[in-house]
Amino acid sequence: MTKQRVIAMKLYELTNILASCRIEGNPETDIQSLEMDSRKVMEGALFFCIRGFTVDGHEFAKQAKSKGAVAFVTEKKLDVEGVQIIVNDSKRAMALMSACFYDYPSSKMQMIGVTGTNGKTTVTHFIQHLLKAAGKNAGMIGTMYTEMNGIKTDTLNTTPESFVLQSLLHEMTNHRVDSVTMEVSSHALQMGRVHGTDFDIGVYTNLSQDHLDYHKTMDQYAYAKSLLFSRMGNAGNNDVQKRAVINIDDDYAEVMIGACAVPVLTYGIHNACDFRAMDVVIKPGGVFFSVESAEGSFPVTLTMTGLFSVYNALAAFAAGYAAGLSCEFIAETLSDLPQVSGRFETVPSEPAPFQVIVDYAHTPESLRNVLETAKAANSSRLTVVFGCGGDRDKDKRPLMGAIAESLADKVFITSDNPRSEVPEMIIEDILKGMQKENHQVITDRKEAIYRAVCEAEEKELILIAGKGHESYQIIGDQTYDFNDRLVAIEAIKERYQ
Repeated sequence: MTKQRVIAMKLYELTNILASCRIEGNPETDIQSLEMDSRKVMEGALFFCIRGFTVDGHEFAKQAKSKGAVAFVTEKKLDVEGVQIIVNDSKRAMALMSACFYDYPSSKMQMIGVTGTNGKTTVTHFIQHLLKAAGKNAGMIGTMYTEMNGIKTDTLNTTPESFVLQSLLHEMTNHRVDSVTMEVSSHALQMGRVHGTDFDIGVYTNLSQDHLDYHKTMDQYAYAKSLLFSRMGNAGNNDVQKRAVINIDDDYAEVMIGACAVPVLTYGIHNACDFRAMDVVIKPGGVFFSVESAEGSFPVTLTMTGLFSVYNALAAFAAGYAAGLSCEFIAETLSDLPQVSGRFETVPSEPAPFQVIVDYAHTPESLRNVLETAKAANSSRLTVVFGCGGDRDKDKRPLMGAIAESLADKVFITSDNPRSEVPEMIIEDILKGMQKENHQVITDRKEAIYRAVCEAEEKELILIAGKGHESYQIIGDQTYDFNDRLVAIEAIKERYQ
């Protein structure tokens, strides 16, 4: 858990960094903590009134006051006692003031941000592995957890809210963390959560359809991703050579490169670039290739399979080089990469004569990638169990249905995290993209996994897609314990007990 700063700051020290604001009240007021959730406010807090998707923080100012808030950052005049800092954008103000409050912790560590539709979590883990192997005290912030000094803490968002992020980074500096690798989501970039965070290296993996419920178009989605690179030249130590690392094979590579405010390193397979994978050999048990660069040619062996693994390793290779590691060291260390939970992860299936794999694939492109990889790894029968998340991009649902039926021999359509949507309606959207008769609809995810295991034949491969590492399922406004991996193990035990 993060801890609030114990030394108070004067309010004017925080407002001085804002380009414009109007202060109504005493600027000498002591600020002892920052908060945007009125339920968590402590005595002496600065409360940020943030307009969200479902609630407006301005409506909770009085509750925050009753809990001890002494000042408020707001976009309009409030009917509440206390100092008011009136700004045009309270989210941006929160990010900048949070960085100041925690004494700009990102400037004290090597910061590596990874953005893209697919591969963020895996690439983040790979880079952290390289840095740790090089003797760095490397922290990590991402979808699965936050890690510092080997201690892992669950996270609510891929990229935390700005004041939580700055608090985390401050805590990392206190624990002598010298480098941080973090996932940077398009939502976080668009909503300004990383304003005030000084990235030394920015990594771009790829862009494919997702989050269009929020970004509306692919061009707007690409623009949000590009903000990581356009902002890299805005702050920081001029003595540090910042770099952008871009997948040159991606359709939006030129958009990202065009946005870059720092020198660019490129990686890929099909196009000329700074770090290019050549002589790629993909086998069920691993991948072999050489990385061609200005530094020479470096053989790489991965213990994981799939073309996407090559791209993930290349991204980590280029980022490691940008971080100051030698190509020889990177190539050698990549051969010992850890399995990332829920990313094409093999589930123990003995004594079953078939294989079960769990993967986080929840976009059309990622589902296609893992199905193609699974098909290449198993020449026999391929079954997929998947659904689509509720309250998320609806346009991708029929696309995923079409991809599943075209690549798998059998498809079980089920629930993912339906959230506030009716599960059967989500499934109907998926079915709109399907024409074959090779599917079954089983709304209950546990039952669908059990059925897939029960019907599996010798040498079959079952891919359970969509939730990966997640240990929960969100139905309505309730969160239940649920783990695809554990459910599959239970189903196998029940069949073969």
